[in-house]
Amino acid sequence: MGSCVIFIIWAISSWFRRGPSTPDPSTPAGAPRVPSRNLFPKDTLMDLYVYVSQEEVFSDFNNTDALFWFHRDLVYGDWTTGEDGDGCYQHYKEMDIPEQNGSLYIHLYFTKSGFHPDPKRKGQYRRLATVHATRMLNKYKRRKFLKTKNLLTGETEADPEMIKRAESHGPVEIISHWHPNLTINMVDDHTAWVKGSVPPPLDQYVKFDAVSGDYYPIVYFNDYWNLQKDYYPINETLKSLPLRLSYCPLSLWRWQLYAAQNARSPWNFLPEDTYEQSDEDQDSVKVALLETNPYLLGLTIVVSIVHSIFEFLAFKNDIQFWNSRQSLEGLSVRSIIFGVFQSLVVLLYILDNETNFVVQVSVFIGLLIDLWKITKVMDVKLDRENKFVGVFPRLVFKDKSTYVESSTKIYDDMAFKYLSWLLYPLFGCYAVYSLLYVEHKGWYSWVLSMLYGFLLTFGFITMTPQLFINYKMKSVAHLPWRMLTYKALNTFIDDLFAFVIKMPMMYRIGCLRDDVVFFIYLYQRWIYRVDPNRVNEFGTSGVDHAQNNTAAPAPDAASAAITDKPEGEKKND
Repeated sequence: MGSCVIFIIWAISSWFRRGPSTPDPSTPAGAPRVPSRNLFPKDTLMDLYVYVSQEEVFSDFNNTDALFWFHRDLVYGDWTTGEDGDGCYQHYKEMDIPEQNGSLYIHLYFTKSGFHPDPKRKGQYRRLATVHATRMLNKYKRRKFLKTKNLLTGETEADPEMIKRAESHGPVEIISHWHPNLTINMVDDHTAWVKGSVPPPLDQYVKFDAVSGDYYPIVYFNDYWNLQKDYYPINETLKSLPLRLSYCPLSLWRWQLYAAQNARSPWNFLPEDTYEQSDEDQDSVKVALLETNPYLLGLTIVVSIVHSIFEFLAFKNDIQFWNSRQSLEGLSVRSIIFGVFQSLVVLLYILDNETNFVVQVSVFIGLLIDLWKITKVMDVKLDRENKFVGVFPRLVFKDKSTYVESSTKIYDDMAFKYLSWLLYPLFGCYAVYSLLYVEHKGWYSWVLSMLYGFLLTFGFITMTPQLFINYKMKSVAHLPWRMLTYKALNTFIDDLFAFVIKMPMMYRIGCLRDDVVFFIYLYQRWIYRVDPNRVNEFGTSGVDHAQNNTAAPAPDAASAAITDKPEGEKKND
């Protein structure tokens, strides 16, 4: 099941990563490209030498302490030997911690049986019979220290030792981390690769001999299943570094999956922190592959695709509704304005907390859409006579006539007046609680986190003015029902994820309260049936259309049935 999901991810990512293969600079232009062969034929007997050293370039082959593992007479492409009959072997050893927090490198050599990797041993060394690969064993990761404190007392619950390290190393400290497991894969592949035509990212691993033109067996250090949470810092509390090496053969197609997943896009313009966050995000996917029931995992994938489709349809219909809307009767303009404030607070909050770059972009696009809606519900003009600070033209906002001249504005103002009686006391209490019991980086962070937490907890209340307007007008025909339906379906899907996947309790409650509001909308639609005698925003009613259609041709008879449809739905039809 895990390979199947990795294959789907690889297929999608490789489509966007397609590009020309890396040309060979040593090949003259116009020269024919000759297929090559693997320098190690099938069933070749090999010896494995593994050295561990602090030197990136290794040459001390006579140092027996540096020899971590030696295994004789491995069979290239054998899938039946080994401890479990799968061609795999393991070796475990504990090593000394490197001095001065230095790096440790693994130097791997596969030689044909009877040969040695030391070039100084004449008669025992052969270049075309030796495969070499090197990699750093430890991994450097950034650890950020957020200096938070109680703004009133100045006290903090952070570890005093961490505070001292932050003062000496700064807010960001680079620490060497260790993982005790690593797998060495030798790819069982005899493809006739052509030098200069190997597709990326495979071209990074296929090494050709400059003289013969043939390629060496592909050696791959596989740490795909090493989760980020299992790395631990190398410090003075450790007495030794355990390392379990595994050797296993690997098929070509599985190697392609792993290589594609570990490859970074050539468009690596994002900061390094973004890639570290991406590694942590991939951990959640790997844990789901390892721990989730296969049937539940398959259902989750299908539901995720459906969720994306509904999200797109809700976005499309929301834009379509507001773009074609001529009248604002029955719609809460104040809720639209408050939505802009909510989106702005969320964007500033995630920027202050250094959230994932992709999330920042999506929230910013949502804010732009909310700002665009303002131009649809209000008349926005530039006042060039009364300039701001005498330089910049002022933006003037004015309610549209269809909103002012209708009873909607009266109901909207009334709803927000009643709402303020509830919101202001809650807001004050939450602000005091956040100031007394929660630590913050500063006053700016307190304002943002307090506003964000309040909106997350009580933001659903801002949906109630529309319910109040519906109640007063005894109608729901003016609402964008298609968009609301798609968003409601997405909320139900969020409910499924919220109770299947581990999530904060506040998020689960948030999903349920949104469901409650939508069910109230449905109840209002049921009790406020379409009244053919009610005059719509165009000054006509279903009765008028029925009377006109008595003398009209038959094909126009269907128009009376849609008289009371909202403007957006009539456009869609």
